[in-house]
Amino acid sequence: MLDFEEELRKFHPSIEVEDAEEAIFSQDLTDIADALIQVLEKSKKSGE
Repeated sequence: MLDFEEELRKFHPSIEVEDAEEAIFSQDLTDIADALIQVLEKSKKSGE
């Protein structure tokens, strides 16, 4: 039977995962909420 506590102690994330995480979080990506805000701001400016 597996000892999950022992397996968790032995676990170390791979270097590739850590590198990918750093690359993803270091980018300033626009999400859908940001895009909607930009569209609304542009429409308000053009409607003035």
